[in-house]
Amino acid sequence: MRIMTSYLRVQKPLPFINFKSITRAFSVAATKSPPSKAIIYSTHGEPNAVTKLVSVPGIEVKENEVCVKMLAAPINPSDINRIQGVYPVRPEPPAVGGYEGVGEVYSVGSAVHSFSPGDWVIPSPPSFGTWQTYIVEDHNVWHKVDKGVPMEYAATITVNPLTALLMLEDCITLNSGDTIVQNGATSMVGQCVIQIAKSRGIRNINIIRDSANPSPGRAGVDEVKERLKNLGADEVFTENELEVKNVKSLLGDIPEPVLGFNCVGGNAASLVLKFLRHGGTMVTYGGMSKKPVTVSTSSFIFKELSLRGFWLQKWLGKDKAEESRGMIDRLLALVKDGKLKYKMELAPFEDFNTALDKALGKHGSQPKQVIKF
Repeated sequence: MRIMTSYLRVQKPLPFINFKSITRAFSVAATKSPPSKAIIYSTHGEPNAVTKLVSVPGIEVKENEVCVKMLAAPINPSDINRIQGVYPVRPEPPAVGGYEGVGEVYSVGSAVHSFSPGDWVIPSPPSFGTWQTYIVEDHNVWHKVDKGVPMEYAATITVNPLTALLMLEDCITLNSGDTIVQNGATSMVGQCVIQIAKSRGIRNINIIRDSANPSPGRAGVDEVKERLKNLGADEVFTENELEVKNVKSLLGDIPEPVLGFNCVGGNAASLVLKFLRHGGTMVTYGGMSKKPVTVSTSSFIFKELSLRGFWLQKWLGKDKAEESRGMIDRLLALVKDGKLKYKMELAPFEDFNTALDKALGKHGSQPKQVIKF
């Protein structure tokens, strides 16, 4: 630190002051993150048995890093599977849970000029460890988002909505007036597919499971159908309603689907295949029933159907950061315009265990659980 001696008027020598040491101490203090609280697991297992809340000391924020105060992060099925040790890509324990979320920039390293304190950011592509109050990562990890979007949507935009958008745009070329068919229509991805398809003028046929004996908290069939149609569904059928010889007779003036999405497997996947037109494609992105996809020989030979899979994490691993960020911005614009919505429940961080139980299905059917820090 340089002192402008021309402004000093002293009559006796100044005591020695080590300005260099003071500057270094101030710099270290100014570039350290606050202490954090995190949900960690030290071994794989059932999430409610192996997760615990711990305190984590602050760490140095290096010149190219950004310290983010997390605002919200969801509990996704894939988060649960990672903790259980059954997801194909997972961090080795001990690890902090969570994969996506939104935070507010708390401080930046000396070489960071693209972010400022107060900016809202998301990890993009998503990264492990979002269930904690402060995160320090390289500035390239973060993507600035519009603060005018509700916090819970910014926290959940990267996994399910991006999956829906990519499947509609990356699998085959769809044009306005085309039709898609999907099972698992009440899932978060399913709801996003309906709304994004509607925004593009794409007709959509939706298959839901039968609810003759609904579980606690689960809506009845008529209520579910009405809710999906309010989102933009053209038709909604239960699996039982499709136990007819020719499902296409139920389409009326809707064109035969060119593309189908399967996240259930078993009979629900077979119903998607029945709807597809000659040369159609079915994309599988999940297997909630844990039953295999079974395809008749005639579907391949005479209908020339194509089957393929989709996994968001694999797509994100192909140097797609900039492309995915552009898509996220488009999705958040739909949210801001009221054209993309889905049900969520914000849960205080201190109520994490209750939110986790809800995400595990211990309280019947529940909205997506989003932790608010």
